[in-house]
Amino acid sequence: MSEAERLTKAIVELDETEAYRVTEEMLEKKVEPVKIFAACRQGMTRVGELFERKEYYLSELIMASTLFKGIMELVKPRLKGDAGVTAGTILIGTVKGDIHDIGKNIVISVLEANGYQVIDLGVDVAPARFVEGIKEHAPQVVGLSALLTDAYGPMKVTVDTIEESGLRDRVKVILGGGAVSDKVKEYTGADAWATDVAAGQKIIDNWVGEANV
Repeated sequence: MSEAERLTKAIVELDETEAYRVTEEMLEKKVEPVKIFAACRQGMTRVGELFERKEYYLSELIMASTLFKGIMELVKPRLKGDAGVTAGTILIGTVKGDIHDIGKNIVISVLEANGYQVIDLGVDVAPARFVEGIKEHAPQVVGLSALLTDAYGPMKVTVDTIEESGLRDRVKVILGGGAVSDKVKEYTGADAWATDVAAGQKIIDNWVGEANV
């Protein structure tokens, strides 16, 4: 079993000691942080599935979330980034009707460590709040996060609301989450989508680089 698989297994089994031990081993071997985050995300996804099947309860869900956050704190210092340098501004939030935030929080950690100022609107964010955020913070990129397929409608409404507010040409919109796809991008009117941190960051880097030229 690989270290990544061991980490995923430890999270699913809520084995705090093993999870931290494997994370430290991976860091010592200079495993890329995004790979550690990917293993964590797989573990959290499985925990969520167990919760939905009522094999885990709210207490287990909270324990897993706390464990995940502890691992993030271990990994964050190893991420690249130059203090005081802002590559760009990203506005991000989980759309109306969805309260999942694990994937969003991973993305935020990686982007901040790579020099971005990230404005986190939280979860269950109404379209109007995204519009307010764009006006207030003038981001180059807006990230709409969701895990549920029911969020496709709110994603589209959010993009439409940004358009109706006359702000669409000021920002690029990227979708993130396990259920997004090219079809969802086309349906919502977004500019891009990604299901993993590395791919999403590459897209954002390209957009912000073009905006700063």
